[in-house]
Amino acid sequence: MTGFGRGTHTTDQWLANVEASSINRKQIEIVANLPRSLQPLETKVRQATLPHISRGRVQISIRLDKPEGSNRTQIRINPGLARSLESAFSDLSIIIGRQLLPTASDFARQAGVIEIGESEEIDLEAAWQAISPALDTAIATLNEMRTSEGKHLLNDFIERLSQLKKHTQILAEHAPSRPEHQREILLKRLSDMGIKLADNDDRLAKELALFADRCDISEELTRLNSHFAKFHEYLHSKDACGRPLDFLCQELFREFNTIGSKANDALIAQTVVEAKTELEKIREQVQNIE
Repeated sequence: MTGFGRGTHTTDQWLANVEASSINRKQIEIVANLPRSLQPLETKVRQATLPHISRGRVQISIRLDKPEGSNRTQIRINPGLARSLESAFSDLSIIIGRQLLPTASDFARQAGVIEIGESEEIDLEAAWQAISPALDTAIATLNEMRTSEGKHLLNDFIERLSQLKKHTQILAEHAPSRPEHQREILLKRLSDMGIKLADNDDRLAKELALFADRCDISEELTRLNSHFAKFHEYLHSKDACGRPLDFLCQELFREFNTIGSKANDALIAQTVVEAKTELEKIREQVQNIE
């Protein structure tokens, strides 16, 4: 599921800014964007994120600054490199026969002459004290947005599940008429061939009994209704339900496929197609939720 969250936290030493964003993905993937000096904290960032998110691609971006008024950030000059640059201009002046003097912009453009950085190495534990609360806030805000999206999906699931139940009801109402319809078809075919059978002919009764057994979908209908009830139960569960719902979608597909192969009836086949189309829309969304 998609979402975005931001969090900040300030300690005596650091100001941490954390942004968390997520996009749909069937599995969990956490990408931590950290400054090079904070790379050792990547494992901690992942461990702090995993308990809150089980599906999706989550990107965590962290920036660490000194609090306002801090004097620990300094500008450092590399004297040797600065002298070498000026000496290079003197040598160039001799080579071309006219004097060239380096300007302030020449020194500023030369990497390493002027450096802006910390006056001391970063204490990772102190940095984490600022990052951890900011990360918690960012993830909480991210999950609030994901929860809001989940509520919209819940309403969509309930509506589509209602449509599936209507299709199932059509199947349940039409299925019992299949043996009688088959009886009429058999009698008509025999009549067209000039063969007449009595209504109580044992051969006709046996054929219809076999047909009724082959096209019986009562077990599939029972399992469908059971899956619908379980689907509703998971939708209102407080726990992560994405994977169980994904499994239920597979089972629902299986039952509708079985009904379609057993029915040998145009109306049932059409109803099964419509049900599977609706179910596919549910399955696409289910793969993105937790």
